[in-house]
Amino acid sequence: MNFATMLRLDLADRARKYAELHGLPYCLSYGESPTVCFAPSDQDARHGNFLPGSYKAILASPEWRRRLQKVHTQGRRSLPANDRGRWMELDACTSSDALLMNIFCHPAAGRDGGIAAHLGAFGCSPSFGYRARVPLANGRFDRTEIDLRLGDLLVEAKLTESDFQSAKKSALHAYRDFTAVFDLKLLPQTTDRYQSYQLVRNVLAAYALQCSFCVLLDARRPDLINLWYAVMRSVMPVELRTRLRLATWQELAQAATPGLRTFLETKYGIEAGASASLHRVA
Repeated sequence: MNFATMLRLDLADRARKYAELHGLPYCLSYGESPTVCFAPSDQDARHGNFLPGSYKAILASPEWRRRLQKVHTQGRRSLPANDRGRWMELDACTSSDALLMNIFCHPAAGRDGGIAAHLGAFGCSPSFGYRARVPLANGRFDRTEIDLRLGDLLVEAKLTESDFQSAKKSALHAYRDFTAVFDLKLLPQTTDRYQSYQLVRNVLAAYALQCSFCVLLDARRPDLINLWYAVMRSVMPVELRTRLRLATWQELAQAATPGLRTFLETKYGIEAGASASLHRVA
């Protein structure tokens, strides 16, 4: 059993127990290893996949609230019908976007700024699903979605995803700065595809925008951590390399308030301090 599957099973088990403990409506997806999905309840006043304080803040912000409307791409095939007629991506207990918003939309996160400061961002309002423009060689732009932007920091968040996807080599050579940023001999690849396409594209976005870029992962996913290090090693501009970072959910939990920290440990198994340092590539 691989790391992604083990974590997915653990999150589903924790979510089911959390729902039953707090009397939250939920359903299980079809299949041998079902995941848990929550739906809004109490006339949309609460949502089982969110800490109450975070959910209230999300509802109060039109920008953040729109993030809740991302349709679950597998919902009609893998989940039973619900009153809304469709499931949303952030309903799933395995959603990295939901976890991200639970942390950064929490009122305490905005008040003390400790979590953002841990990532090197200070006094910045979070923007979720930021559409970055990545220059193409033909003079046009690719609009890639960044999970979170905090000032001049771009963040890609992952939880139970298997990898960072791959793309045909011709697709990546279409980016203007691709060969200037990456040592192609070191970039992980197969005969006709480059691995970790999402990371490559986001690094190119950071390069074009002169931003820092952080990949936010679970400390229980050494496979994803190794994939990110492999991409970082292939980045050639030294100044850009110093702006590439790795952080874990466990490190953010260490900087969280007690209530948020308890929620993260109970519902996600994220134990504060499991990985204590913010990593950078030399």
